[in-house]
Amino acid sequence: MKFTLGWLREHLDTDATLDQVVDALTRVGLEVEGVHNPGDTLAPFRVARILSAERHPQADKLQVLSVHAGDGPLQVVCGAPNARAGLIGVFGAPGTHVPGAGITLKVAAIRGVESNGMMCSARELEIGEGHDGIIELPADAPVGESYADYAGLTDPVIDVSITPNRQDCMGVRGIARDLAAVGLGTLKPLHVPTIPGDGPGPDVRTDAPGCPAFFAQGVAGVVNGESPDWMRRRLTAIGQKPISALVDITNYVMIDLGRPLHVYDRARLSGGLVARPASAGEQVVALNGKTYTLSEGMTVIADDVTVHDIGGIMGGEHSGVSHDTRDVVIECAFFDPDAIARTGQALMLTSDARQRFERGVDPAFLDDGLAIATRLVLDLCGGTASTVTRAGEAPLGTRTYTYDPALAETLGGLAIDPARQRSILESLGFTVGDDWQVTPPTWRRDVDGPADIVEEVIRIEGIDKVAPVPLPRTPGIATPTATPEQKLERRVRRAAAARGLDEAVTWSFISTAQAAPFGGGDWTLANPISEELKVMRPSLLPGILSATERNLRRGAGTVRLFEIGRRYLAAGEHPTLGLVLAGDRSTRGWRTGKAAAFDAYDAKAEALALLAAAGAPVDNLQVMGEAGAAWHPGQSGTLRLGPKTILARFGILHPGLLKAFDLDGAVAGVEFYLDALPAKRGSGFMRPAYAPPTLQPVRRDFAFLVPPTLIADSLIRAIRGADKAAIIAARVFDVFERDGEKSVAVEVVLQPGDKSFTDADLKAIADKVVAAAAKQGASLRG
Repeated sequence: MKFTLGWLREHLDTDATLDQVVDALTRVGLEVEGVHNPGDTLAPFRVARILSAERHPQADKLQVLSVHAGDGPLQVVCGAPNARAGLIGVFGAPGTHVPGAGITLKVAAIRGVESNGMMCSARELEIGEGHDGIIELPADAPVGESYADYAGLTDPVIDVSITPNRQDCMGVRGIARDLAAVGLGTLKPLHVPTIPGDGPGPDVRTDAPGCPAFFAQGVAGVVNGESPDWMRRRLTAIGQKPISALVDITNYVMIDLGRPLHVYDRARLSGGLVARPASAGEQVVALNGKTYTLSEGMTVIADDVTVHDIGGIMGGEHSGVSHDTRDVVIECAFFDPDAIARTGQALMLTSDARQRFERGVDPAFLDDGLAIATRLVLDLCGGTASTVTRAGEAPLGTRTYTYDPALAETLGGLAIDPARQRSILESLGFTVGDDWQVTPPTWRRDVDGPADIVEEVIRIEGIDKVAPVPLPRTPGIATPTATPEQKLERRVRRAAAARGLDEAVTWSFISTAQAAPFGGGDWTLANPISEELKVMRPSLLPGILSATERNLRRGAGTVRLFEIGRRYLAAGEHPTLGLVLAGDRSTRGWRTGKAAAFDAYDAKAEALALLAAAGAPVDNLQVMGEAGAAWHPGQSGTLRLGPKTILARFGILHPGLLKAFDLDGAVAGVEFYLDALPAKRGSGFMRPAYAPPTLQPVRRDFAFLVPPTLIADSLIRAIRGADKAAIIAARVFDVFERDGEKSVAVEVVLQPGDKSFTDADLKAIADKVVAAAAKQGASLRG
């Protein structure tokens, strides 16, 4: 929600500065996302007169201008078709940044003629869409003066984030009401005109549950030109594109008072207007130029022939007003917030109107909103107004609650004098009876009980006044305070130790050379204790590899180290487990023969075991690709949950990396990213009931001829998915290669349910397995 400080003062009588307004908005719970003064951007641009305009000697579409901007004539090359002698426009001198073009002006030669700046268009200054020519100002515009000061473009723009419950603050007046309540000024009375009307009102009705009230008024004989400068300036300042007086009026009232409206060109309507449920498959071309197919029950505004409006969200293109419009129908309706939200979500369509209607506009403001809009149309476009047609009735839904002023202290933690509480509530529009029967205003549908009333009192009085009071400590044994993340690390640490791994604790700082194979360090210490401890580690492996090298050098035959710690990336700290396997996996012996080294499969086994201990869905993981530049190509991979979420990298580390750490032979490793684990659903510790199957499983073996490049994991996943009800497991138990052919043997475990498999059942499942394997390029071996 954006508005300017000057716009706010139209509703709030105050001498408060911009900083005081911003501070007060934050204190009452309206978060200020930003403040921008367009005058700061446009300050270098000045009002200038074109003294002469001559044809460019080298280009037919360019002119050489002599421009006076207060400091004497300057030569400027210009391609605008409306540039001419005597025109007064806006000039940017060399060194000026042009916001709409994203360039900084400098003295340059254009087709051989020197140019000293630019005469600017509205789009180049981001104050409008006009780009066919340069800005033309009135003849009495003061040459040499700042254009921002002359045009009144120095009004600061305030951007406020409105929470979904504060529908009343989706208009400038609602924000002014809150600031008046907090003591920043006085809320000005809202002038609602009386328009008697002449002749019958428009033919409108409502047959839609999503539109309980549909009010409309006609105006005949309008002239739809440009809106006045003050309106266009305010709309442009907040990012709304001025279109025409009729359209700008509806946008202005929506932002000013939080009341969306719509204007129809009466000549484009066939018969009257009706708010009704859409039929399945009906289509409407909206004002954004897109065609939307409607579902049954969506609220639409239609005439006797076609749909013209997605009710409460966006108007239709066919019935929109234009500069040729002479007779209009002004619609002011109430739409059900839930229906608006469902329709907007289904169509994936958002708009300023939807944002207000789905929060809930004031149901008691239909007549007043329509009268204000009609008055603006009459004042700016002329014409004659009809009487008002009222179809249906808005659900006021007034509620009254019994309130105890003591709740401010017992529930809100702040003792406030009852008279002060009454003053606060009445300034916000609440009705407070002598017996403290409190009725919220119609524009506050979010207030639903005494607790919400306390919230209103406390936020206006000042949440910062609530004293911080420590909670009393319960006597006895303290409640465990470990976080879920800490519990996860403990569980994984115990699992790693139980598998015979030794825990290492290494420095969080490493050298630049050690960080380089892992992408370099995003964080470098400005004053390290040594060059070897200069970079915050991007991986845990460098520290563990250094520890591995020290252990092997001291005579260790086997090294199985792990560490749980943090790696430091640009996005912050990431909890990680690093693991290294080096030396002999098994020692030499008269039965085993030579000593065996660790391989990538050992690393994969450790990774899967630790992932299972952490609660990861191991059965759903995919083995994909090589792990990266620090890993051995062809002997490494990643374990992923889906194609993008990497839970772990495993495999043999790259020989070049090992050489940098003075390590010989194959060294296996794992890097397990604890923060990549999916969040668990549920918080209980109870395991699901164990229900063993009543029938024994059935095992079947299949041998497939497969392409040499086929990944076994892809084949296993395809087989397991062939019949998810019957197949509970599948594993490779043999691989055979000869003469360029490769055979993979797979054991498939089938689990019958309430009855044993028949031969026909087993054949059907086998056929599914063979078909699934065939999709991976595998064929059953004869």
